[in-house]
Amino acid sequence: MTELSARELDGVAGLLREAGSEVVGALTAEPVLGGRSNQTFALTDGRSSWVLRTPPRVGRTPSAHDVGREFRVTSGLAQAGVPVPPPVLFHEDEGLLGGPFAIAEFVRGHTIQSRDQLDDLADETVAAVVGELVSTLARLHRVDHVAVGLERFGRPDGYAQRQLSRWSGQWELVGDPALGPLAAEVVAGLTAHLPRQAATSVVHGDYRLDNTILDLDGSAPRVAAVVDWELSTIGDPVADVALMGAYRAAPVDLVIGSPTAWSSPRLPDAATLAAAYEAAGGADLLDWDSHLALARFKIAVIAAGIAHRHRAGATSGPAFANAGEAVEPFLELARDSLRAAK
Repeated sequence: MTELSARELDGVAGLLREAGSEVVGALTAEPVLGGRSNQTFALTDGRSSWVLRTPPRVGRTPSAHDVGREFRVTSGLAQAGVPVPPPVLFHEDEGLLGGPFAIAEFVRGHTIQSRDQLDDLADETVAAVVGELVSTLARLHRVDHVAVGLERFGRPDGYAQRQLSRWSGQWELVGDPALGPLAAEVVAGLTAHLPRQAATSVVHGDYRLDNTILDLDGSAPRVAAVVDWELSTIGDPVADVALMGAYRAAPVDLVIGSPTAWSSPRLPDAATLAAAYEAAGGADLLDWDSHLALARFKIAVIAAGIAHRHRAGATSGPAFANAGEAVEPFLELARDSLRAAK
């Protein structure tokens, strides 16, 4: 589905009105490009704007495209003052659009995804944005998830073990046999030095600059909204910090398919981000090197999965063709982190 029909938009407008939104005219929809998972549409009636997210009609798996999960977590976090797109409604019945969908209010601002977009910002703006990014993550991790109704959103303990089981199992399905010995060394090291969990919080699951909307027009930059919550759960907050740091590596450009803002040398390295997070009141970064190793292994497996699907002919184009070249560097980075953990 690359567009919404007039019939579908009429149905969506009716649901918006039922949810208490004022819709003053016929809705129009424009696809929002950039994601590889859920489909996103910008809706407007000419006066107000919303964002609709729905899974693709084909090739979807519930765990990877759970817009209901996004709606639930953002509904809880909005109560706690975490900047999220204000949730409006979740429609589970697949009869209207061929799948469930969630709608949130449109948040105006800037998304910084590419290296060119980052390079348009002055150094002092970049520094302020990084500070906001880190302090917002620390604020998220301080939320009492039970108090905001998310006590059943995920298991509170054993997060690292579940992550290791998930991603090592995924490697068995998509990994390059030539890199098998290196991957086995990393898995063995992670098994021996599994990160301990000292705290429990909402975990975003994919937190970095390009998953935020920034307000750059005020007196100081701020995070207007954190987006893409489909991988969120209850778990170890250190995992979010580690993944944010693990993405701060040049090979991530091969995974994304173009020069990204988050791999830019203008941004702090993983250790500096971690120190800033702790200074902002975040969780104690217990077993940091082991967490960083697990995050780097996760990215290696993600890259291997993209390469596997590309070889199978499921994808095409430069955004997918070079992802396999990132697998070995991220496995090596994971091994380096494990050596530091010993």
